[in-house]
Amino acid sequence: MDIDGFMESYKRAWETSDENLLASLFATDGSYRNTPFAVQAGHEAIKQYWQRTKLQSDIHLSFEVLERHATGGIAHWRTRYQVTSEDMFKMWAASTGTNMLARKEGDPLPRLVLDGIAVVEFDVAGLCRELRLWWHSKVDD
Repeated sequence: MDIDGFMESYKRAWETSDENLLASLFATDGSYRNTPFAVQAGHEAIKQYWQRTKLQSDIHLSFEVLERHATGGIAHWRTRYQVTSEDMFKMWAASTGTNMLARKEGDPLPRLVLDGIAVVEFDVAGLCRELRLWWHSKVDD
């Protein structure tokens, strides 16, 4: 696999909330670092983490590959989605350091935009050995 194929499959996995597709991109001991300080290691941990995408709808991801090399690459990605549960909103609010914004109980849940960088490293079999993400998010305008 190369960075282009990886990002196409990553896009499909996110837009369809498919944890099995996501896990299939990784070596059995591969790691998914959703932030510099959090890591999901191995297929089961990656699948468990991906469950949060089931709390999103109308998901759209775009990307641009910035660097390609034989064992990986770097991509800039951007995702937009509708939050569909209070739990997802609370996870997002906690991860951004905001305190639930200026939202009142019963207000509609927001649409979010995440903008980030992915650094991908492949093993000799072409599976992802490590995915490192850095991202920032905001409420969609």
